[in-house]
Amino acid sequence: MTLQDMTDEFGTMVSPTTLVIRRWLPGPVDRIWSYLIDGEKRRKWLAAGEMTLSPGAPLELVWRNDELSSPSDPRPEDIPAEHRLESRVIAFDPLRSLTIAWGNGEVTFELEPKGDRVLLTLTHTGLSERSAKLMVSAGWHAHLDLLVSEASGSTPASFWASWSSLKAEYANRIPS
Repeated sequence: MTLQDMTDEFGTMVSPTTLVIRRWLPGPVDRIWSYLIDGEKRRKWLAAGEMTLSPGAPLELVWRNDELSSPSDPRPEDIPAEHRLESRVIAFDPLRSLTIAWGNGEVTFELEPKGDRVLLTLTHTGLSERSAKLMVSAGWHAHLDLLVSEASGSTPASFWASWSSLKAEYANRIPS
């Protein structure tokens, strides 16, 4: 199986509690690494928050997804305008991998350069409830699509519309 075969538009539950999503990004790898560790760059596709690359270092992620959406794409009423997650850096290997705590699980970003592109593999563990699987799968999918657009210099889709349609699609893909 080639790396080309390993990417799919949608994430996959590779175990009952683990989601994996892959995306090809334009390199070089150091530029993509900066989108993971630099709070200002990360806020353009995911969440703000200063990061110290040290195992155990605290990390607060701050989502303001309205900033990633067009004014004509309103936030769902049951979702707050801002969300914060107290986290910590678990491990890192510069330009290769970053693992952070995420609730009862972890999120690992792995970067694999191939020519002028970089394969990003995101693994999110600790997803036990179906509702969390749907929210997180759609969220990572939409946020990684924003990262692809940001890294490629293309116009991104509006976050909320994308997330809402993806949540419905993942409801069809993830068994009850």
